[in-house]
Amino acid sequence: MNKLAQVNRPKLLELLSERLAFERASVKLYDDILGKLRQLSPDSGMDRVAEQLATVRDQEVEHEQWLATQISLFGGDPDALTPRVQLVEIESRGIGEVVSTDPDLSHMFHALLMAELGDHAGWELLLELADFADDPLARQEFGMRLQEEDRHLLFVQELVENLARREVLGQEQPLPELL
Repeated sequence: MNKLAQVNRPKLLELLSERLAFERASVKLYDDILGKLRQLSPDSGMDRVAEQLATVRDQEVEHEQWLATQISLFGGDPDALTPRVQLVEIESRGIGEVVSTDPDLSHMFHALLMAELGDHAGWELLLELADFADDPLARQEFGMRLQEEDRHLLFVQELVENLARREVLGQEQPLPELL
C-alpha cells in the first residue's frame, strides 16, 4: 500500500479509519444479532444462520484488525476520531438501533443488509483507489477483503429475500448458505 500512501497519506489514513470504524460497528452489529438468535428456540431454523453469521463476524474482526495494523504502520492512530469516523458512527447508530430494539427478524436482517451494502461499497472504493494509483499490493489486500464482502452481501441479501418470500408469498425457502 506504499504506492497508494505516497499520493496523499493523510486522506488514505482517513479512509482507512472510516473503514475501521465501520468494521468495529459491524462486529458489534453481528454480536447483537447473534445474541438475539441465540435466544430463539432451536426449532426456529435460525441455528444454521447463526453459525454462518458467526463466520461472517469473525471475518469482520479480521478486517478490523488488519485495518488497525495498516493505520499504525502508516503512522496513523487507529483510535483517531476523524470526521469520517464520526460520520460512520452516526450512520451506524440507526442500523444498530433497529437491531437492538426491533423484535421482527426480517427488520433486523434488512438493517444488516443495509450495513453490508455500505461495507461492500467502502471496500470497493479502496480497491478502485488502489487501481487508480497502480498499487498492486494494495489492490491484492483490498480485493481479498472485497471478495469476502461479496459473500457476506450475497448471503444476507438471499436471507432477506427468502424471509420476504416466506412472509409475502407463504413460500418456504431453504435458508441460504455462506459460500
